[in-house]
Amino acid sequence: MNLILTHTGSYPRIGDSPELQILRQTLARFDRGEATEADIRRAEDEMVRRAIAEQIEAGLDLVTDGQIRWYDPISHVAGKLRGTKINGLLRYFDTNFYFRQPVLVDRLKRERPILLEEYLYACSVSARPVKPVLTGPYTLAVFSLVEHQEYRDLGRRVEDYAAVLAEEIADLAEAGAELIQVDEPAIVLEDAVFDLFAAGIQKLAQTKGAARLALYVSFGDVTPLYARLQELPVDVLGVDFTYSPRLVERIAVEGSAKALGLGLIDGRNTKLEPEAEIVAALERLLPAIRSDVAYLNPSTGLEFLPRDRAFQKLRHLVAIGTRFKS
Repeated sequence: MNLILTHTGSYPRIGDSPELQILRQTLARFDRGEATEADIRRAEDEMVRRAIAEQIEAGLDLVTDGQIRWYDPISHVAGKLRGTKINGLLRYFDTNFYFRQPVLVDRLKRERPILLEEYLYACSVSARPVKPVLTGPYTLAVFSLVEHQEYRDLGRRVEDYAAVLAEEIADLAEAGAELIQVDEPAIVLEDAVFDLFAAGIQKLAQTKGAARLALYVSFGDVTPLYARLQELPVDVLGVDFTYSPRLVERIAVEGSAKALGLGLIDGRNTKLEPEAEIVAALERLLPAIRSDVAYLNPSTGLEFLPRDRAFQKLRHLVAIGTRFKS
């Protein structure tokens, strides 16, 4: 089996050294009227380049752009669609981070690509393959407020978000993305409606072309959903083990017909996991995966950590994962 060492999404936007504070300083200058949007774009470009360089330095096989340009996982996607406006802040799951909540005021329409330009730039400055990451239709639908009458129905919101995201996935696949990650943390909520969530994923899978579609679920215990997630038309299933203490045993017993994204490294805790614990979990999990590939990655994005600790987490992941590389 080929174990690919990869990242899950976000990377810290600032660090302690002056060159790692360029984006924050540029945004502050912009607020004072001393910088332009072009200045912000150049600062973002630089920090994307640095985020990718650090992932490569850590030893990852497959990187992301660090979602440096994202204010949050919800508004960055929904806010680029016609039919939305952005409202106030809401806490993002059980984190200390907040997202700007979209309000649906008209029919959703994708008038221009959402992530394509960002993905192409990341590819241009990366010596390793880049994985685009986008928030899925169910999570966007759940966290959107509604003013447009048609969208009072959650199923209709999921359907229309899925339609516009399917267009984005088609463009990313055509641009050469070999693996496209879709994040759907809202499916772990107590009142989640699995059938609506599954319908959204099925819509996305129809447009992936030659790309592999990865579904990642975090911020909750996926053990009760494991069997149903295996039935979805995705190529990779990424799971957050930090919320799912029984999941290693479940997979070891039942196996997985899909490639798995193994979120064994806690992306929200600065403490490095005992190497022996991660090795033991991999020794149980990898033989149970009936696929020629698996992925080892943090449980979530790393924006919750200081930048130096985020880098150490990736180095720790690589040091462990390299022992299992074929």
